Amino acid sequence: MSAGRVAVSEPAFAGGATAESAPLGAAPPNRSYPGAQAPDRQYRVDVGGGLHLAVHEWGPADGSIVFAAHGGFDFARTYDVFAPLFAREGWRFISWDQRGHGDSDKCELYSWDADLRDALALMTSITHEPRPVIGHSKGGSLMLQGAEIQPFRFSCVVNFDGIPSRRPAPDVADHDRTRLLAGEFTGWLDHRRSLIGKERKPGTIKDLARRRGRMNPRMSQEWLEYLVTVGASESADGWRWKIEPSMRFGGFGPWKPEWAITRLPGLTVPFLGILATVLEEMGWGTSAGDVTPFLPPEGRVVELPDTGHFVHIERPHEVAALVLPFIEAHR
Repeated sequence: MSAGRVAVSEPAFAGGATAESAPLGAAPPNRSYPGAQAPDRQYRVDVGGGLHLAVHEWGPADGSIVFAAHGGFDFARTYDVFAPLFAREGWRFISWDQRGHGDSDKCELYSWDADLRDALALMTSITHEPRPVIGHSKGGSLMLQGAEIQPFRFSCVVNFDGIPSRRPAPDVADHDRTRLLAGEFTGWLDHRRSLIGKERKPGTIKDLARRRGRMNPRMSQEWLEYLVTVGASESADGWRWKIEPSMRFGGFGPWKPEWAITRLPGLTVPFLGILATVLEEMGWGTSAGDVTPFLPPEGRVVELPDTGHFVHIERPHEVAALVLPFIEAHR
């Protein structure tokens, strides 16, 4: 799959990109948050079929690359505090808005496999060498699957509370999965049809911050309001999150998240899992005891005490202190 770049924050970008007139996701100048930093570079990548993903980079353009996938209902700018910690150590921290999220294109249908294909195409457009990859929540599960099926792209995998589990773990035969997917597709299409012409509900910055607070109950109002300014757009009737209206809780297209944990034993690259210990609405409630029986030979898992699902936002410095030595050892 070929992928082409279109730079938007620089007059030119490696690979012969053409420039557009405005940067992606620029925060209003009157909003800031301690430690938060806008990306150093922003551009778009065609991941196939004319679908463009918005890419955000922190750190030196010639630095060693680390990729980072965001979670469901999120966007790359949720790394605004975490990514600069890597940039200061010389890393080129690259994240992207998944289709239907942030500044990336919307499309007719969303699925787990489409997000995975997008991610692999984007990574290939930037480098053909194996690199460290980080993923939070849904993004962590996606990267587990990517590392299992195409390990040559990954030098190691770091997963932030993205290992859904069910006790006991589901054991579903392939033919049953096919049958289940048919039902999932039908439900997804019916849901999509019911939202034709609909938009997300507008509101003030405080309104959107309050809604986000249900997902991030341990985050400060200051952070939540900052997040609105980098993850929502303003129009005449107010602010709206830049999330496709057909996105919904309970799944990301036709797939079951609980199948992710069964991929762990097949990993052939080093793995680090960092788990929350406080259950939140967007969390999975997975413990180290759930994960340990599935760990690959070069895998380990760490629980962060008194920490919610958004581990890299709630405790950016502690999490970076765990991740940096790990990815340094597996450049």
